[in-house]
Amino acid sequence: MNIGEVARKSGLPPKTIRYYESAGLIEPARTDNGYRDFDDSDLHRLAFLGRARGLGFTIEECRALLELYDDRQRASADVKRIAEGHLSRIDARIAELNAMRDTLADLVSSCAGDGRPDCPILADLGAGVSRASATGNRPAAKARRQA
Repeated sequence: MNIGEVARKSGLPPKTIRYYESAGLIEPARTDNGYRDFDDSDLHRLAFLGRARGLGFTIEECRALLELYDDRQRASADVKRIAEGHLSRIDARIAELNAMRDTLADLVSSCAGDGRPDCPILADLGAGVSRASATGNRPAAKARRQA
């Protein structure tokens, strides 16, 4: 298969496929004229990479997972360790996003949104280091609302 065909079948753009090759994640054969010649195992690896990247695994984690996938003597504990580490990072990011959302929701609810120039959102953004950053709590907007 040429790169266009394998791109269509794998759902990955040719640029991504070339990147995976340059990163050493796939090694398609080359024809006499130098064109890439992908076989079914390359397509399978590309589908594997697409799914793993879709789940947010890093390139290095994908490399490790592919190595484990190819190793028939692997221990599933090694695979699980990689997945658990990634899951922990996802959970941490979700917590960060939830805190960000709570902060922004507090700021939005504290703003009257009328024709007056006074805006707690801009005041908080312009304050530099907010109390949320300094104390780990929600922003000053919540404290102002409760006062």
